[in-house]
Amino acid sequence: MALTPGPVTFASRDAEDEYWMGIALAEARVAATQGEVPVGAVLLVSGAAVAKGRNAMVGAKDATQHAEMRVLKAGAYAVGDTRLIQSTLYVTLEPCAMCAGAIVLSRVGRVVFGAWDDKAGMAGSIHDLLRNPRLNHRPEVKGGVLAEECGAVLAEFFKQKRQPAEG
Repeated sequence: MALTPGPVTFASRDAEDEYWMGIALAEARVAATQGEVPVGAVLLVSGAAVAKGRNAMVGAKDATQHAEMRVLKAGAYAVGDTRLIQSTLYVTLEPCAMCAGAIVLSRVGRVVFGAWDDKAGMAGSIHDLLRNPRLNHRPEVKGGVLAEECGAVLAEFFKQKRQPAEG
């Protein structure tokens, strides 16, 4: 899960966001090949990538094994602290309630996601838990980065799941 640490320089913040979302998308594609809902994530702390991961609910038989949860746990372990204040979390799908809660509790500084989730999204789709003014921590949030690509990976996965088996 860990990546080689070290800040990378980019021409713009948008270019940086697209680069890291591309890494998260690669993780999502691997998840799909493993029969997992294709969601991937990358965590940067102080500009250095410390963890990447993907959904593993099916393989682990554990509904808490979302990409975000796995990356937050690995990131906390990598930095030796549950508070990930100087961090940015990149994830290919808008976080759900469980993941949004963990993001807030981990004090993630910035969340960047790809596809919007009209069924479970907690960064603006059905509710905005991440920016709820009643909470003591609210990360900066940017949605829609490489949204078409992130959405296409999910759409293709579910299209294949719905097709009857040949044979």
